[in-house]
Amino acid sequence: MTQRVVLAYSGGLDTSVAIGWIAERTGAEVIALAVDCGQGGEDLGTIRDRALACGAADAVVVDARAEFGERYCMPALLANALYMDRYPLVSALSRPLIVTHLARVAREYGASLVAHGCTGKGNDQVRFEVGLTTLEPGLRVLAPVRDSGMTRDKAIAFAEEKRLPVDVTSSSPYSIDQNLWGRSTETGHLEDIWEAPHDDVYGYTADPSLSREPDELVLSFTDGIPDAIDGVSRTPTEIITELNARAGAQGVGRLDLVEDRLVGIKSREIYEAPGAITLITAHQELENVCVERDLARFKRQAEQRWTELVYDGLWFSPLKRALDVFMAEASRYVTGDVRVRLHGGRAVVTGRRSPASLYDDKLATYDTGDEFDQALAKGFVELWGLPSKIAAVRDRRVAG
Repeated sequence: MTQRVVLAYSGGLDTSVAIGWIAERTGAEVIALAVDCGQGGEDLGTIRDRALACGAADAVVVDARAEFGERYCMPALLANALYMDRYPLVSALSRPLIVTHLARVAREYGASLVAHGCTGKGNDQVRFEVGLTTLEPGLRVLAPVRDSGMTRDKAIAFAEEKRLPVDVTSSSPYSIDQNLWGRSTETGHLEDIWEAPHDDVYGYTADPSLSREPDELVLSFTDGIPDAIDGVSRTPTEIITELNARAGAQGVGRLDLVEDRLVGIKSREIYEAPGAITLITAHQELENVCVERDLARFKRQAEQRWTELVYDGLWFSPLKRALDVFMAEASRYVTGDVRVRLHGGRAVVTGRRSPASLYDDKLATYDTGDEFDQALAKGFVELWGLPSKIAAVRDRRVAG
């Protein structure tokens, strides 16, 4: 029986060359798998035709935009996932989705091998391989760019020799990855961390310094999940898509970050996530209204760990699964509306309301009608500070 390899296929130079490269070196049939996570660009039919023209035995294309929005972006929103407190996960969210489909297609085609086009410097190699090991422990992984000497110049030479239908003359100075949740850009002049990003870096956002009228909208949430804009019901994927357009037009969501990669190096990345930043900003503010103090404090710690697990390629780990349950429970009363003003590169919350609000104006007010018994505060303060007071007395006595 002919051996088969399922290749995560993007339609670009490296993965197009990888089809023939893998076939020549292993004698296997290559099944190309292209997954649409909302990255835009060419349609799936064009990508499928290119894979077949490059020598794939078969090509599978999956429109996973709704799946990505609901099953991957929404858990990230519940966790307010911001790596290093700034970066809303982009590639880290799409990789486990692609891995899930890689494992599925490998089972359907009886393949014992899967392949990806990642380098040895990035995080994605870990996300692909750890995820595949978890879902299908028997699968072996090929990484031609990392392990087989498939450098870019060799890939270009191979494409020209085989007359592959890929453009090897046009080259971008940047490495770009994008999906529904955001866009990341690296390399080129960005490797000089002192140099400001050039205008051609950006693709999802307009210049925030340009003069334009503010855009104000109301986002509605039920149990932490957005379900309407300005009172009109929308799916999560539709909401992200609309916010990418509206917030992106206001320059919201630009990030210039030197981040800590899993492999141990620091990397400068430019991120654009207008929809994600707007949603996280609104979601956090609604949580401030609806989530009890101790739960909110603990959730902030759990959010950081959830984010690190996903960034580090552990989407399918037991701890990540357990934290998903916690995030869902912690979001049970995060229901209501948040008014957001988009302008000048910022998403600013200007109003919030909720049927599950813990805010009580009769307790918060300083005016007539205040129901907060301030007389109780004196004893509370004394008892609250008592342990620190006793320790301070002890310290002076011992030091005495």
